[in-house]
Amino acid sequence: MIDMLFQQIVKNEDTRAALSAVRAEIRDKAGYFRAKELFGDGKILEPLLGSEDAKTRKNTAALLGDLGIEEASKAIYRAYQNEDTLFVRPALLQALNKIDPYPYLSELKERYDLLCASEIKEDEKKHIREEIHILEQILRKEGKEVHHTFTGWEQRHTILLTTNARYADVTAEQFTAYRMGTNSLGVQAVVDSLREIVEIRTFRELLFPIGLGVKLTMSDGPEAFGEAVAGSKLLALLIRCHKEPAPFYFRIDLKGGIPLDIRSRYIRRAAAVIEEKSGRKLLNAPGEYEFELKMVFDKNRNIHLFLRMTTIPMERFSYRNEIIAASIHPSLAALLVALAKPYLKKNAQVLDPCCGVGTMLAERHKLLKLREIYAIDIFGEAVAKARVNLDTAGMRVNFIHKDYLDFKHEYLFDEIIANMPMRGKRTKEEQDAFYRGFFDKSEELMAKGGVMLLYSNENGFVKKQLRLHARFGLLKEFLISEKEQFYFYVIQAH
Repeated sequence: MIDMLFQQIVKNEDTRAALSAVRAEIRDKAGYFRAKELFGDGKILEPLLGSEDAKTRKNTAALLGDLGIEEASKAIYRAYQNEDTLFVRPALLQALNKIDPYPYLSELKERYDLLCASEIKEDEKKHIREEIHILEQILRKEGKEVHHTFTGWEQRHTILLTTNARYADVTAEQFTAYRMGTNSLGVQAVVDSLREIVEIRTFRELLFPIGLGVKLTMSDGPEAFGEAVAGSKLLALLIRCHKEPAPFYFRIDLKGGIPLDIRSRYIRRAAAVIEEKSGRKLLNAPGEYEFELKMVFDKNRNIHLFLRMTTIPMERFSYRNEIIAASIHPSLAALLVALAKPYLKKNAQVLDPCCGVGTMLAERHKLLKLREIYAIDIFGEAVAKARVNLDTAGMRVNFIHKDYLDFKHEYLFDEIIANMPMRGKRTKEEQDAFYRGFFDKSEELMAKGGVMLLYSNENGFVKKQLRLHARFGLLKEFLISEKEQFYFYVIQAH
């Protein structure tokens, strides 16, 4: 197919379509290498950069960029200088960006400054914005971007710590605040220092509420939202919290069950308005952002804005270098063991029969030091990753790659802690048998007075086994997620 399309281009037969078809074909590795071989140094394509047809020029530039033909960089830059059609200019720049823009940096910087200083007509904004974005990408590659150092540790901040709303008090009790309250997202507070905050393990994200000054919904449009953001105290907050000056690179996070195409279009338009209205001190850079603008909707679909700063060092979970799909989030694991703290003791001998990557054990050890630790999993990959994580956490652990039901030990355990595996493809009967075997084995291995901590979304199977195993008694039950029916159980062995 590539050969046929190549001949079509050589003969100048329906060239625009042929170029587009080649770009589709080179998504396949074999097609890519064959095209590289045929087009070589790009001399066959260079004349097409001067085609009378604008879309042919655009497709040619895109193909040269896709193939990474370095010899064509001069021709592409020359074409960019001469190009008058607005929608073609970004394609030429993108191609140059993929190949070698560095010989032309001073000229590109001049072009960037000119565009930023110019009044742009409404019907030209879309393509000019795209051109400016690519110029910014090129200039950032050369090290022109600012990496920001957070310095706002001892300033007064209004913050939101996202956590399980049912147990937000667990997080709230761990710090002092000027004002504090809980809501559906977690704990909102006014604090005079962030140093103790970043050490708390039971929250998921540290966010900063940004007042928009006006009630907005999605129906008000991205322009209204963008103007409200640019007119808010967001920029002032970033400036006073960082050593280095603007620009600040952000991305917009928009969820709320909105279809992808609508969401993408809204974000692009809102981001463009934020850039323009902030004098380009706030720049949209989804792949290189330091600041995330999170849009959250209340029950009336009003927009609330929160800022997440990746510039704030977070070392709480630095041990967690390896994960698998079923891994529990460490802040949730920390919350679970915090809920169980009244039933735990120091220097316990603990077993995790479904250890995954070791997160539950790590958070249990962080709360109260353990004496001896056993980590078991039937999946070898999980055990290998748990070894990496728990070694990083400085824990001495006995790792065992084995089915828990086949595990034997000469002395008993004070605690068994487990994030129980999801049902997956198991039938109801198979899952019932798994829980029966799990409780049988745990009964065999637990010391009198020991506790079992189970996180599970199989409430019926847990309760059934508690009825069948008289040695176990339920001390405490916590509903963690009503929607997904996850519970956390503290069970004692008599």
